[in-house]
Amino acid sequence: MKGTLRAICLSQEKGTPKTAVEVAELVADHGLRGDAHAGPWHRQVSLLDCAEVAAMRQKLPEIGPGAFAENLTLEGLDCSSLGLGTRLRLGAQAEIRLSQLGKVCHSRCAIYHETGDCIMPRVGLFARVLKGGSVAVADP
Repeated sequence: MKGTLRAICLSQEKGTPKTAVEVAELVADHGLRGDAHAGPWHRQVSLLDCAEVAAMRQKLPEIGPGAFAENLTLEGLDCSSLGLGTRLRLGAQAEIRLSQLGKVCHSRCAIYHETGDCIMPRVGLFARVLKGGSVAVADP
């Protein structure tokens, strides 16, 4: 199965929208260098399917990459069919393993207040970084 990395996003604080960048570095057992969610835990990187973001954009055309605090947006994969433990290679050498499907939101974060909904609890994917490397928008 092949897909394409359509957006890479980082933030300095948890619970806030992320800012899109063209290139970033995935660090083994850490996450994306410079991102607030990086660290030695099971949700080092968050992912969304482009189709899910596009569906929300129908309701809120002004939302852009990182609006749901996702780190990576993927196109061309049916993300809903990916299970725990699925490994994905990103770019030339980075590799991640899915560690959580969806999440529990205990409070209405800034993302919810800005967009009126947060899709991460329903369709967000979370992963650990197995092998680091540089990733760029449009990487396979």
